[in-house]
Amino acid sequence: MVVAASVVVAIGTAAGMLSALEDRGRSDEAGPEVTGSPSLASLPVVPTQSSASPSPSASPSPKKKASASPTPSKTAKEKPVVTTFASTRLYRHADSQVLDWVRANDGDPRHAVIESRIADRPAAVWFADYTPSTVTARVRAVTSGGSAHGRVPVLVAYAIPGRDCGGHSQGGAPDLDAYDAWIEKFAAGLGSGEVVVILEPDSVAQAECLSTATRADRFASLARAGRVLKAANPMARVYYDAGHSGWNPPAKQAGWLKQAGAASPASSDGVFSNVSNFHRTSDEIAYDRRVLDALGGPASLGAVIDTSRNGNGAPADGEWCDPAGRKIGRAPTLRTGEARIDAYLWVKLPGESDGCKGTPGTFSPSYAYDLAR
Repeated sequence: MVVAASVVVAIGTAAGMLSALEDRGRSDEAGPEVTGSPSLASLPVVPTQSSASPSPSASPSPKKKASASPTPSKTAKEKPVVTTFASTRLYRHADSQVLDWVRANDGDPRHAVIESRIADRPAAVWFADYTPSTVTARVRAVTSGGSAHGRVPVLVAYAIPGRDCGGHSQGGAPDLDAYDAWIEKFAAGLGSGEVVVILEPDSVAQAECLSTATRADRFASLARAGRVLKAANPMARVYYDAGHSGWNPPAKQAGWLKQAGAASPASSDGVFSNVSNFHRTSDEIAYDRRVLDALGGPASLGAVIDTSRNGNGAPADGEWCDPAGRKIGRAPTLRTGEARIDAYLWVKLPGESDGCKGTPGTFSPSYAYDLAR
């Protein structure tokens, strides 16, 4: 259990928020009108435990780390590839553990910091429990809320069989046939508006633990999943697991990603990195560009980076479980100003434990305060 992969540990209840201590600026998504997010009663169905943001997996990653110097996209004269989201504002779903804490603890001395720097920020909503009978309605609750407010929600699909190689975040669907059916139900709730889907954190980067045949089956299922999601909603942007800059070499990661469908525009809009991890944004930009270059595919493929807890970078000792001294990173935005970097997102919700400062996936106000102050 060293420099963990990226993702989750347990399932609680989370949705979105963020702050920018790395650049000290508030994102365009997190302006004052964020307070106009709908109340719980205004949504048709409120996501339950599946909306928690799990935490870093315990799979080892290589000691070798990608260079921190960003790699320019091909030539200096080449026109940068930028995203074309109709809306440039991210959605803060009204149901999350941090918002529950803020509502219930107005007199707590940590309240103002946690509210302004975490709770007021848009963040991803996780669907990490295998509940086929309710997943469509729960996804629809989030996407309909985003559409009603002209904002882009971020959803995490996290139910792949053999999840986390049996580690802290183990679970998911019982087999790939069941997973394929679950994804179809997930896709049925996507609606017709813009939405970002983070497809199965760790599912590609952590595939070393699988046999060759099992890995091939998983990658085929992920390719199908991307096609199903984009067919259900052509406005959906689907991103595949690239791990992070301290894990697999870009060429190796890109080879696996290609097998999983990430190079095909029929299933993919690109890759994501640093989910539930701590690597600096500059390291991730450089790494993601190398992965995309090795991946091939259309020039429109881009990357999104989880900046929720990377303000101080990753710990030197590789600790992944609620490490001390970390800070929240850049504010979530769909305007990065970086070629081939589509968004900075808060995928892991700051303050939700990896399992060392509380039960995995549950909100810890002391941890949130330490990250935000």
